[in-house]
Amino acid sequence: MECERLIKLIKNWYGQVQDEAMAPARMVDFMRGHLDSCPICMADPGVDAEINKIAEIILPAKPPKATRPDDDIADSEPYEEPDEAGEIGEDVEDEEEDEDTADDLADDEPDDLDDDDF
Repeated sequence: MECERLIKLIKNWYGQVQDEAMAPARMVDFMRGHLDSCPICMADPGVDAEINKIAEIILPAKPPKATRPDDDIADSEPYEEPDEAGEIGEDVEDEEEDEDTADDLADDEPDDLDDDDF
């Protein structure tokens, strides 16, 4: 690297990255922007390779994307919204109990009442 100005800028930018005042990707953008505008850097054939090495050092490695096999998705249970009490899956049983109660109440009515009585 022949450009003294770029060296000073990189030191300054790297200090800001270490202090978390600048994102590493932004530093890389600034370095590449300097390369495009500086006549000394444009004439230096090795500066681009050095910038790439610095970028590899300061940029965080991308973690591999989490993959989930399709058969795991098919085997999983569907999402159920919790009821007001925060319980999941209890609604079906409660509804069945309510239906039985209504049938029981209908059976408990006296049979001797006619519509004319009302």
